[in-house]
Amino acid sequence: MVERYVMSIDQGTTSTRCILFDHRGRLVSVAQREHQQYFPRPGWVEHDAMEIWHNLQRIVPEALSNADIDAGQIAAIGIANQRETTVLWDRRTGVPLGRAIVWQDVRTAGLVDGLRDRPGDEFFVERCCLQPSTYFSAPRIRWLFDHVDGLERRVQDGDVLFGTMETWLIWNLTGGADGGLHITDATNASRTMLINIRTLTWDRELMDFFGVPRVMLPEIRASAEVYGEAREVLPGVRISAALGDQQAALFGQTCFSPGEAKCTYGTGSFLLMNTGTDVVRSRHGLLTTVAYKIDDQPAVYALEGPIAVTGSLVQWFRDRLGLINSAPEIETLARTVEDNGGCYIVPAFSGLFAPHWRSDARGVVVGLTSYITKGHLARAVLEATGWQTREVVDAMNADSSLALRQLKVDGGMTANNLLMQFLADVLDVPVVRPMVAETVSLGAAYAAGLAATYWPDLEVLRSNWHTAAKWVPDMDPGRREEEYEYWQRAVERSLGWVRPPDHS
Repeated sequence: MVERYVMSIDQGTTSTRCILFDHRGRLVSVAQREHQQYFPRPGWVEHDAMEIWHNLQRIVPEALSNADIDAGQIAAIGIANQRETTVLWDRRTGVPLGRAIVWQDVRTAGLVDGLRDRPGDEFFVERCCLQPSTYFSAPRIRWLFDHVDGLERRVQDGDVLFGTMETWLIWNLTGGADGGLHITDATNASRTMLINIRTLTWDRELMDFFGVPRVMLPEIRASAEVYGEAREVLPGVRISAALGDQQAALFGQTCFSPGEAKCTYGTGSFLLMNTGTDVVRSRHGLLTTVAYKIDDQPAVYALEGPIAVTGSLVQWFRDRLGLINSAPEIETLARTVEDNGGCYIVPAFSGLFAPHWRSDARGVVVGLTSYITKGHLARAVLEATGWQTREVVDAMNADSSLALRQLKVDGGMTANNLLMQFLADVLDVPVVRPMVAETVSLGAAYAAGLAATYWPDLEVLRSNWHTAAKWVPDMDPGRREEEYEYWQRAVERSLGWVRPPDHS
């Protein structure tokens, strides 16, 4: 019997990867290609969507060749993607109308500030459970309408399509201008500020407010269902899943029950907790999002806490201060001291994300004395990630009745054992890392294989999950709360640093 595999396409912020997985969820082959980052102005971040498509065309055959298999052995394709990145393209030619605006881009800040005054946060939260932010796609579409001559007229004439990266890739894979499927999944749609998060349909009032015509929007589908067959790159192979990357990581970590949570530790970090089929509206600075939707089953939701600066703080410590030569060295340096010496670093380099959402905050180092060494600073750098995670977990526990009992982790920073132990200590729950580190790609593969009956049910996926490492709490409760109070005082000192423009 010929072995079959599931292919995962992980279209990320800096690269696109193609990974093959077998029945046991083991990585069989990987191919990867980076794409260029464009920074035309301060705060602007762009990608070339056509470059990303061409990269995909190259890496898929490479992944097959590396495993010495052919396309006929691929049971299904799943796609995970960088969320909120906005692509507009010509329906007839398939040519993008300029570069994609990346999720990190803040050019819509002025527009977003205006939304807070008119019609106010509540208008949006009631419908899509999102407060206005430069994160999301709808303000970017509106900005393009306001700054590209003739674009809005072309959209109204039906000549222009919108999508996030999974939409763009699926459209091209299924034929492009020659009948390509124009679809998105519920997780990505939930990040646009244009859907009713309860009905998972495009919301008329939100579309009217932003001036976004329905004709340019993709059809919303489940995260795991057979969308159709590829006509390009892998002709005849079923495309059967799409999820935003953080939701894919939640799925890959098999967080299928309410209260289960994962945190991905990279440049920034994203903590998601499954809240089941209930839409839990956050009152404590978190985002309510769609976790996943399987075929015609009810959608599963999540609370999300994005943290802007975690791994990038280590990079700053290495590249800007020059106190270490490589990222792994920070653990060695931090272990030269017993504690932080009373020093705390709040890395609000461009404001604070969840649960504060304060764009006026800036980074601070507090508690400096002549006693402090670079070892203490290294500890403070690592501990900043732990304390920021604690803030998000406290907000999640306050928002829901689902107290966190264990945190599953993935991402590059999980190789730092000192940090992982500190996380367990300050959260007072076990922290576990899985055998398969590529949880984003694995989640997209799991969803695709589930829809294509490669795997029969969620329990089989659970059985594939195995612990690689586990850290359990080992900190005195009194010390934990005392240090957390110091951290909160440090955060207070970071706020209000940037004055409003009319005061400058």
